[in-house]
Amino acid sequence: MHFELTQEQQMLVDAVKTFVEKELLPHEETVDKNDQVPPELAAQIRQKALDAGFYAFNMPEEVGGGGLDYLTQALVERELAKVSWALHVFVARPSKILMACQGQQIEQYLLPCVRGEKIDCFALTEPGAGSDANAIQTRAVRQGDDFVLNGAKHFISHAGVADFAIVFAVTDTFTAGGKTRNAVTAFLVDRNTQGLTVRRGPKCVSNRGYHTYELFFDDCRVPASKVLGEVDKGWQVAGDWLSAGRVMVAANCVGQAQRAMDLALRWAAERKQFGAPIGRNQGVAFKLADMATQIRAAELLTLHSAWKMDKNQMTDADAGMAKLFASEVLGKVADEAVQIFGGMGLMDEGVVERLWRNARIERVWEGTSEIQRHIIARELLRPFWP
Repeated sequence: MHFELTQEQQMLVDAVKTFVEKELLPHEETVDKNDQVPPELAAQIRQKALDAGFYAFNMPEEVGGGGLDYLTQALVERELAKVSWALHVFVARPSKILMACQGQQIEQYLLPCVRGEKIDCFALTEPGAGSDANAIQTRAVRQGDDFVLNGAKHFISHAGVADFAIVFAVTDTFTAGGKTRNAVTAFLVDRNTQGLTVRRGPKCVSNRGYHTYELFFDDCRVPASKVLGEVDKGWQVAGDWLSAGRVMVAANCVGQAQRAMDLALRWAAERKQFGAPIGRNQGVAFKLADMATQIRAAELLTLHSAWKMDKNQMTDADAGMAKLFASEVLGKVADEAVQIFGGMGLMDEGVVERLWRNARIERVWEGTSEIQRHIIARELLRPFWP
């Protein structure tokens, strides 16, 4: 693994950094205060991202995407993360799972998402199935040329603006290792499908303006032509995408942590108490040293996992380690940044307070810290307990 960026990578990182500072950051405080991104602002960001060539950078060139390798994607995610999810989400990275589209699905879903004409959302989590994805209760029953869906999803990001959802539903059951398992199928469900209701979910303390939604399926009839991949093979379709997503969340955490660190560093250098900058006190200086060390370690672990993805060598444990460590480092760094700012770090609408709030969700979504530890431990112990 080379530790020096190529000229092309550095130019891209610099361009994304400039885009974030010019087009996104000026809106962050207002979006956080109002807990919403105005539709016209979302459309403006999306168009500017398209014009700049940043849109769908995670998708292959053959379908019109940016064609970036995973390592470069992680570098871009790190820079985008220096502004709230509520804004940088409109520099869209369509679900790579859409590469499983076939036939007419390619023109109806895949290509429009890459071109910025449609927006997707990923609907897996349910009230009774969070970390235990195998416990999902949404059912899809075959009736002629259709499947009829019944059930509910929640904590579905971006569903309020999505044109369609990638919905996972149980289509069969089987026994493995003495346990009953669900065979799951992925469906492409248009927002205007009869029987589908989308409702705003509870307000979250993190990422104001980036809302989650509840999806309800009441005899929702979906044509069999909307099956993504193969019937009963939904987990195979989603598997690699979920692990890759965790590495990108890790990269996002690194970017957020670096922003918090930069703010704390400047404050420590400029804020004076007892006649000297507070950074001259070891109690503050050593916090900064620990923060910088933790961020560097998280960054290297994340980039190494992305590099392994490019080599087809990454395991679920690799992705879990990156997501676990980077999200927990972010939590520590954001908390220490608040501590260095003192009372000012706790003021509502302050940047550090906002970063502290936003950091908390990273240890929960895309797989909790506990689930990441379970994945890592399971892989470590597998040779002993086959």
